[in-house]
Amino acid sequence: MAKSLSSKKVIGVALASCTVISCSFVAGTLGGFLGNKLAQSAETTAQIGTQNITITNESSAIIDVAEQASPAVVSIVITKDLPVYQSPLYDYLYPGRNQQNSGETEKTQVGAGSGFIISQEGLILTNRHVVSDDSAEYTVVMNDGTTYAASIVGRDTVLDVAVLKIDAGSDLPFLSFGDSDAIKIGQQVIAIGNSLGEFSNTVSSGIVSGLGRSITAGDSSGAAELLSNIIQTDASINPGNSGGPLLDITGNVIGINVAIAQNAENIGFAIPINAVKQVVDSIEKYGEIVRPYLGVRYQMLTSEIASANELSVDYGAWIVIDPSATESSVIAGGPADEAGLKPGDIILEIDGKQVTTDNDLSTIIQTYQVGDTIQIKYQRGDQQNTTSAKLEKRTE
Repeated sequence: MAKSLSSKKVIGVALASCTVISCSFVAGTLGGFLGNKLAQSAETTAQIGTQNITITNESSAIIDVAEQASPAVVSIVITKDLPVYQSPLYDYLYPGRNQQNSGETEKTQVGAGSGFIISQEGLILTNRHVVSDDSAEYTVVMNDGTTYAASIVGRDTVLDVAVLKIDAGSDLPFLSFGDSDAIKIGQQVIAIGNSLGEFSNTVSSGIVSGLGRSITAGDSSGAAELLSNIIQTDASINPGNSGGPLLDITGNVIGINVAIAQNAENIGFAIPINAVKQVVDSIEKYGEIVRPYLGVRYQMLTSEIASANELSVDYGAWIVIDPSATESSVIAGGPADEAGLKPGDIILEIDGKQVTTDNDLSTIIQTYQVGDTIQIKYQRGDQQNTTSAKLEKRTE
């Protein structure tokens, strides 16, 4: 069997220099020092005692979360039928010659990822890139080693999220969702996943290091996509952890592990669970993942892009103009087309919410439902205008 290849997304991130602040304490007079020595010693003992209690309680909470959550965290094994060649020594004995296919195939593991059960009936959340290959077969491995064939219910077109289903009865352990909008920088988190594609249900802990991050993530195939408004954590997230849960200290899911920083330690990223709830609601309501869409291809503006293209505003979603494209950047017959938007227009606001790199057009649109009507403020040349559009259904 081939060695597991991770389907983990990897990004390149340049690390800023770290500054270590050194604090030195200077004693007062010798008499003052001696006079306070016993009091300071007693105070230090009390502080250490409190610290030990805090650390013990924190460790106990992490242990409890790991024990309670692990039964609902699964490994996802990816297999394909690959050709069987005549001899493993052929390339060594006859370098430069193409080895002949024997005409046979065998199932070979080509990757692994993680996921977690979200319903007693066997719905599982993972990353889209973990299960992106239509020609592959996916097997879910439970914490106790039991295996089930998995079917794909849907792959999201917006987030790096997919939903799987296993038939394993109706009393499966599952994880509950927390509120990712309520998390704070510095709070404790726990990541669980199939580390390196080899060690199932590996547990690591850390803190939330940042919120609202935007990164460009790529996989081994060279494909890349922009991930916006995601959580940064220093909890160790390794290749193979993709699709596993990021949990708060109460054991609720606050994110889905999605990417790691290449050539850096302890920089991982997770999709906020609140952004994923709409996917789950859609599956329950329609039986598939349904997203609202406006129907434009755009580029988010920065001051540099605006200056280079001599634009009159430096924020918003610029509907791209590409003469070489075979299709218009305003999809014919779509909501934006019906609303009168044209290539070159810059969408500035949706229902009064400013469109910026920190709150991009896609993020705003995904807060609405199919059939909602939105008010759009846009720039065309030197003029600002408003129009309305009724969001339509976009499926996979």
